[in-house]
Amino acid sequence: MHARRISALLATIAIAIAAAAVPAQGASRVIVRGAGFGHGVGMSQYGAHGFAKRGRSHGEILAHYYSGTRLGRLSGPSEVRVLLKRAGRITFRGASGVAGGRKLDPSRTYAARRAVGGSVVLTSSSGRSLGTYEAPLRVTGSSEGVQVRGRADNGRSDGRYRGDLELRPAALGMSAINVVDLEQYIRGVVAGEMPSSWHQEALRTQAVAARTYAIATRKDGDGFDHYADTRSQVYLGIAGEQQSTDTAVGATRGEIVSHKGKPIVTYYFSTSGGRTENVENSFIGADPAPWLKSVADPFDGDSPLHTWTRRMSLSTADRRLGGLVKGTLRRIRVLSRGRSPRVVRAQVIGSRGKRTISGPTLKAKLGLYDTWARFTVITASATRGDGNTPKPTKGSGEPDSGGAPSGRAAARASRAQGPAVGTIRGRVSPAVAGRQIVVQRRTSGEWVDAVQTLTRGGGSYRVRVERRGRYRVRYAGESGPSVRVR
Repeated sequence: MHARRISALLATIAIAIAAAAVPAQGASRVIVRGAGFGHGVGMSQYGAHGFAKRGRSHGEILAHYYSGTRLGRLSGPSEVRVLLKRAGRITFRGASGVAGGRKLDPSRTYAARRAVGGSVVLTSSSGRSLGTYEAPLRVTGSSEGVQVRGRADNGRSDGRYRGDLELRPAALGMSAINVVDLEQYIRGVVAGEMPSSWHQEALRTQAVAARTYAIATRKDGDGFDHYADTRSQVYLGIAGEQQSTDTAVGATRGEIVSHKGKPIVTYYFSTSGGRTENVENSFIGADPAPWLKSVADPFDGDSPLHTWTRRMSLSTADRRLGGLVKGTLRRIRVLSRGRSPRVVRAQVIGSRGKRTISGPTLKAKLGLYDTWARFTVITASATRGDGNTPKPTKGSGEPDSGGAPSGRAAARASRAQGPAVGTIRGRVSPAVAGRQIVVQRRTSGEWVDAVQTLTRGGGSYRVRVERRGRYRVRYAGESGPSVRVR
């Protein structure tokens, strides 16, 4: 998913978060502070746009993101094969003929289905058989493009595509494959991957990156080279052709990014958050590549996901992580980070044990925008009375650089109040003993500081309050869930 689709995604997620924000008496909150959107490898599209607005050429931008590369040129025309959709029956129009010399009327609708033995039956729209052909059947597109009816894998319905249409039997019906010249294909890709209103040099950067990616990542087998969606690149066909993007494709015709004379895999994504990542730290198990190294990305701040925050309850996070949690989820600990610093490995800590998972798995399970993320967990519960506060003990956590007060000091901070009507207690993570926690009370529609305390060993806290009402804790700039003292 790339730059032009961020706004719709943000709107959907905002509605979901608002619907889920219901406080509980014993409550928890996982706060995820992150940066970037995507896998973080190669070219940041918002960053490329930022460079272009500051006068950098597309060649300079590509050389920045793909270390040690240079612009090369294809030696001649090339053809690509794009899987548009799979269905039991492929319906199309805009065709002028098929193999074997049969003429078709571009204004009429035709259909194709798989026959016994793997051949292709061509029919009229009413179902009248027009012949059985050896597979695959190649349909010649008209000058206006061939239209594939229904919803394609790129999300478009009734899309038109230049070139020809190949109909090939598949395991569950038929495959519709667009056979098209590389440059025509790139015309349909650039506006699908980057807003057509962006700076011309950014669009040229996208055109070269898309062209190189198409050459370097051809699939083997299955009768096609690329998907029409984010599994490869978003290909919109004729609907994706805009004047600005066509200009960018034409101005860079045949240009590719090369390393030691060969085209490279030019990964790209929406937003870096300020730095890209080494390929082996984002695509776990991938070999390091000299052109896919972490680089500074200073100009992607226009992205609405340059930095971001996600909040959810522990129970929600537990549910999303599913079988990865042993017992009930307690917290998430990052074990190693990349250069950016995206999460490479993390530990999911449950009530019955720990499990180590990759950063990309954590991102996918929790529905995060990127693996550049830091996690804070705050739990809180409220009880009537003083909570039977035990004798204070010395905190066992690691002190801060200034020599943190002990758990005894935390208890003194809590006792330095009047008669208690209730107790707020919980835990923060990650935390060390002796860190300040501010307890706030909801008053006249605002959160007002009520009392302060200090964390004990392991990040636990306990504080007495003198009035009934709704409370929350603030720790390290983050707000915990609200609870009520009745």
